[in-house]
Amino acid sequence: MSNQDITIRELMPDDAETMIAYSKRIGGETDNLTFDFNGFPISVEDEKKFLASVHDDPKSIMLSAWRGNELIADASLHSMPRRMSHRAELGISVVKDEWNKGIGGMLLEKLIQFAKDADIEIIELSVRSDNNSAIHLYEKYGFKRIGTYPAFFKIENNYYDFEEMYLDLR
Repeated sequence: MSNQDITIRELMPDDAETMIAYSKRIGGETDNLTFDFNGFPISVEDEKKFLASVHDDPKSIMLSAWRGNELIADASLHSMPRRMSHRAELGISVVKDEWNKGIGGMLLEKLIQFAKDADIEIIELSVRSDNNSAIHLYEKYGFKRIGTYPAFFKIENNYYDFEEMYLDLR
């Protein structure tokens, strides 16, 4: 399948139920996320409110990638408050069947352009230190490693370090 049949659009409150199901799917496919197969413990109504609040924030966005009517990836920029308002936190997830097919890059390009248009100067993220594919993608788009956070995750009795990365758009 080609990436030409992928549609990228902003997630809206009406996508809440789909987004909850998506989070359960991806949470069960990888240990790279902050949640597992249970997804986020959130009601459909609360997810609708969350998506509306992101949509209403001029410096935040949640994008989605769709193959037909299947949600296959999401990506977000969340603005930070007060003296950190020049910064935003980035997150990307892709269903396992679609890994390494360029979808993360498609979403990342759109988020970087959104950040520039919204006068966001610094994009930051945390990525599991052994997630080499994701680290390679971020470095390809200019992100720099600024440190390692030891024992960022604890899954069962195992600890996992994370790389802290940022992209300076100034």
